[in-house]
Amino acid sequence: MPRRPVSLELGMATYIAKKHLLERKEMFPFTLMLEPLELCNLACSGCGRIQEYKDVFDKRLTVEQCLQAAEDCGAPIVNIPGGEPLIHKQIGEIVKGIIDQGRFVYLCTNGILMDRAFEKITAQKRFAFVVHIDGMESVHDQAVDRAGVFKKATAHMREAIARGYRVCTNTTIFRGTQPQEYVDLFVHLKEMGVEGCITSPGFDYASVTDQHQFLARTEAQELYSEVHARCEGLDIPFYNNPLFHEFLQGKREYRCSAWSMPTYTVQGWRSPCYMLADKHVDTIKELFEDTDWEAYGTDRDPRCANCLMHCGYEASTILDAFSSPKDLLALARS
Repeated sequence: MPRRPVSLELGMATYIAKKHLLERKEMFPFTLMLEPLELCNLACSGCGRIQEYKDVFDKRLTVEQCLQAAEDCGAPIVNIPGGEPLIHKQIGEIVKGIIDQGRFVYLCTNGILMDRAFEKITAQKRFAFVVHIDGMESVHDQAVDRAGVFKKATAHMREAIARGYRVCTNTTIFRGTQPQEYVDLFVHLKEMGVEGCITSPGFDYASVTDQHQFLARTEAQELYSEVHARCEGLDIPFYNNPLFHEFLQGKREYRCSAWSMPTYTVQGWRSPCYMLADKHVDTIKELFEDTDWEAYGTDRDPRCANCLMHCGYEASTILDAFSSPKDLLALARS
């Protein structure tokens, strides 16, 4: 089974230890979320991004802007979501430039245009595709509101794996889908040879009309608990760390660390976080210094009540583990 590169694990561990233990920083970027455009070739029912940024679909970040954002942020990992980043004509240059800085790149895609990337992006350990797959064929195609997407995306994934690319997946969990659907999906993805499966409940964007599809916090925890119980012994390559998965099941509580994944878009740095955009600022320094971080998170902002997103909580699990040898060992083993 494919595994994350050791250089990624060691590099990230060294970076966090340096920032947290040596420099004594309370807040610092773990991962940059870089959105070079907001235009997408799908209109998924649970996506708030296409509503929030519909007035700037014509805008693109330049290669230079992307590379500068990565430098300004300084994080060792850059996630490139969107929109659909493979629509950007210079995506190959953006990825290469960030990798040449010594960073790892995860390019998030719906999989439809993956074959375009084979000519633009070299298969190597510092690059991975993250393909959004929300269920087996009928469930996924319903979620993205277009027939045939599951077949096309998984065909491109198989080709990418055969070509030597690292391939991961991201699955959003919604109300109304049975636990076994996700178990079947994760088994299917494992058999395909994906490196890892990322999961998260859908965030209840205010801009999304159908709010019923989003799970309340306790509902999500119950669903995750059942899915994980059914996955026991199946050796599913879950990508998030085990402490975060316990958090998803309601076994742990953490405080939100939204600052850990700053987001840079065509409108600037998104404040406060990847999920909420109360404003955009010009520099990451402004983002960190001028955002009232204490105002956000569960029990502080009602919009955060149901959020269990890794962009808000996975860094919390890691930082909290520094005060618990047992938890730190669990992270090391994972």
